[in-house]
Amino acid sequence: MTDKDFLFRGGIDELDPAVAELIRHETARQQQHLILIPSESSVPYAVRHALSSAFHNIYAEGYPLENTRRMSESEILDYEQRLPEFRRNADLRYYKGTEYANLIEALARRRAAERFAANGLRADDLYVNVQPLSGAPANNAIYTALLDVGDTVMGMDLIMGGHLTHGSPANRSGQLFNIVSYSIDPQSEKLDYEQMMALALEHRPRMIIGGYSSYPYAADWGEYRKIADAVGAYLLADVAHVAGLIAAGCHPSPVGIADVVSFTTHKTFNGPRAAVLITHRKALAAKIDRGVFPGEQGGPHVNAIAGLAVAMRLAGTEQFQQLQQQTVRNAQTLAQTLAARGFALPHGGTDSHLLSVDCQSVVGRDGTKLSGDMAARVLDLAGIVANRQTIPGDASALRPSGIRLGTPWITQRGFKETETAQLGEIIADVLSACTPFSLMGRIRPLPRTKVDFDVLQAARQRVRELAARAGIDNSAPADGYPHFAYMPADEEPRAAALRVRGAAAGDFLQVVLTSDVAALADGESQPTHLLEKDGAVMASGSLARLSASEYQLSIAGRIERAAAWLRSLSDGFVLFDEQDAYAKVPGPVSVQAAGEAEPLAMAGTAGYAQKAYCIGISGAGYLAQPAAPLPRFEGAAAQVDMLQETPLHSLHQELGAKMAPFAGYDMPLWY
Repeated sequence: MTDKDFLFRGGIDELDPAVAELIRHETARQQQHLILIPSESSVPYAVRHALSSAFHNIYAEGYPLENTRRMSESEILDYEQRLPEFRRNADLRYYKGTEYANLIEALARRRAAERFAANGLRADDLYVNVQPLSGAPANNAIYTALLDVGDTVMGMDLIMGGHLTHGSPANRSGQLFNIVSYSIDPQSEKLDYEQMMALALEHRPRMIIGGYSSYPYAADWGEYRKIADAVGAYLLADVAHVAGLIAAGCHPSPVGIADVVSFTTHKTFNGPRAAVLITHRKALAAKIDRGVFPGEQGGPHVNAIAGLAVAMRLAGTEQFQQLQQQTVRNAQTLAQTLAARGFALPHGGTDSHLLSVDCQSVVGRDGTKLSGDMAARVLDLAGIVANRQTIPGDASALRPSGIRLGTPWITQRGFKETETAQLGEIIADVLSACTPFSLMGRIRPLPRTKVDFDVLQAARQRVRELAARAGIDNSAPADGYPHFAYMPADEEPRAAALRVRGAAAGDFLQVVLTSDVAALADGESQPTHLLEKDGAVMASGSLARLSASEYQLSIAGRIERAAAWLRSLSDGFVLFDEQDAYAKVPGPVSVQAAGEAEPLAMAGTAGYAQKAYCIGISGAGYLAQPAAPLPRFEGAAAQVDMLQETPLHSLHQELGAKMAPFAGYDMPLWY
């Protein structure tokens, strides 16, 4: 701070190094992982620059003047005309100091109108609102603008691919309105417009919603319009997922067909986290504006509107069109690759940026099928980011059987069909290597899974290589992602120390190592081995107990493999006992490199304790001497007077049972 003001000077590294560090880690995660979330994209640096601009600092409740809707971009940016108008006539804002906010919002509205003018309409025919903070607020604003609480609304069933705001009972749309859900044809798994028409005629909805969050095909907006007209309903087209495809001409546009079109700008559109509403009906425009403000929200995020204006400009370029075309081709390639590997694709494929994958073809020994949640979690460990997804046939959104994959982000990074097919093979390899099983929960069985360690490690390496070949945002370089270890395929043996920390560290190491970890006191050490699951030695050395929650493992061998093995055991998803997928290691623990070390040189059975269990103990490579056999048990019957006999006592004796007193009865021990 200077002696003239109270502004905080300096960068984030100086003022808040903790947050700066988190930003570096997140930047590295995005660079080193391959992200297949269909609703995410990498925002161009120019958009991020606008988001962090001085427009962030102001309030601007209200709207620009109506006459700016039909101004060209050059007219909007004619400061010598617009600023005198502002001073003389004011505006429709509740705050002053909004002259430039008016211009950036007018610019964003105009560019959106130009990008999305379609079906015979010009930009001048459209009424655009760019203030919704995101997709859900945008849709809720339409409910506020056009409906009364309790009105009937028809939207796609969430499990079949709809959206929370289309009437899910978990969302206020399902709580405040009478929802009629339409579905798909069970045979074709495509939208059933005949069923939609029948439902509309039966229930007479006041609004019908078209658009989806996981259904992968284009809508027939003409059919939707016929159904809405048959019952006098408003038609809302929610095209949040495919807005970028529509702007590039790769998908049919509902503008001019639907009464209102809503979409977000952070999915295929590659813009800021914001949303847009468009109508061509003048009578609805003022209602929609009031539905957004003050109906749904207060002051708009003017910085997001500035970012949206930038994104709208980029969407008019040839590069953007090529991006969207390649995004669709990549999604179709991914679908074809996974289908060829035996994975069923709900709805049969895709003609957009996304697809769903049925994980149930992977079945465990106890009959458990791989769940979407487990599949997404294992893929994330491999560096492939997806989300669990309900598919047709699921009973609840809480127990999805599928995953949802999208190609916007990897396409931005330069993936073509070749790289996308390679990624599809990695996904198939990882999912096919899973061993699903169930644990009994409080109410129902809980699906779990284990995965082969070597398959997982190979996938991590292949993902890392693909990510390294792909383009990254050089405006935000990262030094690496230290919290996620990759194992080199050709690792040379060496010596090093690993620090294992956590409340369960002692119990974890007791299961993982060959030595008797439980016998250690603070400051003590012992020779030990870390084994593969087949009993072969992965690394050898010594373990020192630093405290009850911290140990140092000084070992020689395949150190990177050892660190990855320990971390994977802590994560709880690798299969370390071929005969028992249910086996679980205590944890979690932290495993960190702790520099060089001088491990013990051991031979023979040194470092092995006579213990009941450790990972690898049942493998052929386990080297410990077997424990001396216990003496034969010769139980001496206690002398007890007046033993009682059960009705089966004589039968036990006839069958040759060894009898002994128990709880006052003469009872059988064994036969």
